[in-house]
Amino acid sequence: MLWQRKKGEEEEVGAMAWRGNISKSLKELRILLCQSSPASASTRTFVEKNYKDLKTLNPKFPFLIRECSGIQPQMWARYDMGVERCVNLDGMNESQILKSLEDLVKAGGATKA
Repeated sequence: MLWQRKKGEEEEVGAMAWRGNISKSLKELRILLCQSSPASASTRTFVEKNYKDLKTLNPKFPFLIRECSGIQPQMWARYDMGVERCVNLDGMNESQILKSLEDLVKAGGATKA
């Protein structure tokens, strides 16, 4: 049938389903980066490639991108009750940053279960 997905597409959709649950698992996500430093290059690329899709899937969710000269790239997740977790993104590539975000989202979902 036309509406059925191929096996590989189903696995990809299932593997990325967490992206639509960001607003259910987190209260806020802050990404801190430097506009020009090499340490923040992967983080800048990650934001450029992923922000639009993440915001489309979670339109009312506060994705905060904060640029500050000389800062080390970091990702902060805020959960219920003001609990926050930080991941240092220095030295990570885009796929590692995406995996870190996924882990933060899943950790938030686990606290609600």
